[in-house]
Amino acid sequence: MAKESSFDIVSKVEFPEVTNAVTMAMKEIATRYDFKGSKSNITLEKEELVLVSDDEYKLDQLKDVLLSKLVKRNVPIKNLEYGKIEGASGGTVRQRAKLIQGIDKEQAKKINTIIKNSGLKVKSQIQDDQIRVTGKSRDDLQAIINAIRNADLSIDVQFLNYR
Repeated sequence: MAKESSFDIVSKVEFPEVTNAVTMAMKEIATRYDFKGSKSNITLEKEELVLVSDDEYKLDQLKDVLLSKLVKRNVPIKNLEYGKIEGASGGTVRQRAKLIQGIDKEQAKKINTIIKNSGLKVKSQIQDDQIRVTGKSRDDLQAIINAIRNADLSIDVQFLNYR
C-alpha cells in the first residue's frame, strides 16, 4: 500500500529580504544624480512599504529602483498591493504598498478549482492562509505544482513540505 504524499501551497514574503532591498534601494537613491536634493525616501512600517518623493515622476523612478532591488533579493513583487498616490507634508507625494502574506479565501478557491479541473486523484484542503494537497502518486502532485505555476494568479505562491 502506497503512502500518502503531500505538500503545502503558501504565499510568503521574507521580511529580512525586504529590509535588505529597501536598504540597497536607499543607497542607490543617495548616489543617483536624478535624485540629488530630492526628499525621496522608502520606509518599511510593519507589513507596509511607504514611498515618499517630490512628485509623481520621481515616485515612479523610486518604485522602479525598489522593484529592481526586490527582484534581485527574490522577493515576490506580485505580493505588493499599491495604494493611491496622496499628497504629503512639504509638497511631497506618498504612496503605500502593502505586502500580502498568506492566501486569502478568493485565491484559495481559485487554486482549488485549478486542482479540481486537473482531473488528477488528489485532495486539497484550505488551512487558514495555506492549502494542503495530498495524493498517493508523487507524479500527480508534480503535475498539480506545474498547473498552479502556469496559472495566472494575482499572488506569488511557494510550495513547501513536499513529502
